[in-house]
Amino acid sequence: MAGGGVPGGRAARSAKVGQYIAGQAARNVGRRLSMMGRTAEAREVLAERSAMMKAQQIVAVLGSMKGSAMKLGQMGSVLDLDFVPEAHREQFRAQLAALQDRAPAMPFATMRQVIEDDLGPLARSFAEFGETSIAAASIGQVHRARLHDGRVVAVKVKYPGVERAVHADISNLEFLGKMGKTMLPSLADTGVLEEVADNLRSELDYEREARTQHRVAQRYRGHPFITVPDSIEEFCTHNVLVTEFVEGHPFSHMKTLPAADRDHYGELIYRFYIAGLFADNEFCGDPHPGNVLLAADGKLAFVDFGLYKEMDPAHVDFERYVLRAAAEGRGEDLFDAWVGRGIIDPDSQVTAQESLAYVWAATGWHLLDEKVTITPELATGALLLAVDPRSSDFQGMHKQMLPPEHVFSRRADLFTFATLGQLRATANWHELAREWLYDEPARTETGRAIEQWRRDRGDQPAR
Repeated sequence: MAGGGVPGGRAARSAKVGQYIAGQAARNVGRRLSMMGRTAEAREVLAERSAMMKAQQIVAVLGSMKGSAMKLGQMGSVLDLDFVPEAHREQFRAQLAALQDRAPAMPFATMRQVIEDDLGPLARSFAEFGETSIAAASIGQVHRARLHDGRVVAVKVKYPGVERAVHADISNLEFLGKMGKTMLPSLADTGVLEEVADNLRSELDYEREARTQHRVAQRYRGHPFITVPDSIEEFCTHNVLVTEFVEGHPFSHMKTLPAADRDHYGELIYRFYIAGLFADNEFCGDPHPGNVLLAADGKLAFVDFGLYKEMDPAHVDFERYVLRAAAEGRGEDLFDAWVGRGIIDPDSQVTAQESLAYVWAATGWHLLDEKVTITPELATGALLLAVDPRSSDFQGMHKQMLPPEHVFSRRADLFTFATLGQLRATANWHELAREWLYDEPARTETGRAIEQWRRDRGDQPAR
């Protein structure tokens, strides 16, 4: 892949970036990153009546979208609603809560019929079956059960009628894109909308999800810190997904742990959701606290592989190149790459300096070579400054186009950042990123243990 020279030392790299940014809107790299959490500006944006009306309008439209609407509710759970002015906060929180609860648990008799339509009489497949659901997903609910061979399993059952609802959602995408065009032109791009539609369809395919989860579970089999429950494919159908059951604690428990534990689990979340893309050219596009569990054996368990993406290695290398250029302060190289990729119109008023500053504001947590504690405020500020077109820093960038193939990798980055914010995890994230940015050996104890495990398995990196 193409790339410029790497400065010799870490201090030299930091100095180079600091010197470049110093002449721009921020005085140094640290301030550029801290802009993501500018509480005053974020509150000022949301305080505007027009902004609240737009947000509420989008919530209302998504609220009619049945299964898919829970995705917005999930977003609300990882962002800091204290940014919403107090006069609007309860109304806005209530709207998001309604979205999260839009798929309440259905009566067991209804779900039993779905299972038996696919698998036959319940007693044929299961020795025991819990009638009370233990979780609600966006298109189905989860029950605990036991197979006849004694294995305890999680059974995700699709809601009756949800496929029709999701296909209606897909039909509404064009209207939603037109609504959002004033915020991000990419929302109205046909290719982007089709990418979103394809992923909504893929989440309905439980058999595909079962195959994906089995493959990922095999990849992490025996991992010292991470576990992925395997699917049990002989019991997986179009409407039923059966996987190993994870005994343990939810994410809410992890938030109460001492800082050292939260930092350790934060590193694992980063490695699973972010580093996995650059190591394997595929990633889970739905980072969310509800998809992360602390297993009884102390490992971190990751679930839900309905939104799982394979990415062309050339596109992965492009993302790596852009981040390397930003880390090294090579604004002109970054700008030229974006123009060549069709992201920036060469006739626009966007400059190389603005391009570099935007990458730092949006993904600077990967690039800043010092410890950073990610907070909900930081994550919410990053989202608002990245997507709000009135942000004075990036008015030109908001008029540019994001290629469809990068939509969900950027979503994964943002939602991983927000999830780590809920955990208030601290790390030198750039130190972790250097493993996949520059093929450097791990510097953390956890990273070195994972490298040893991979060597023992004889694994080779994807690139």
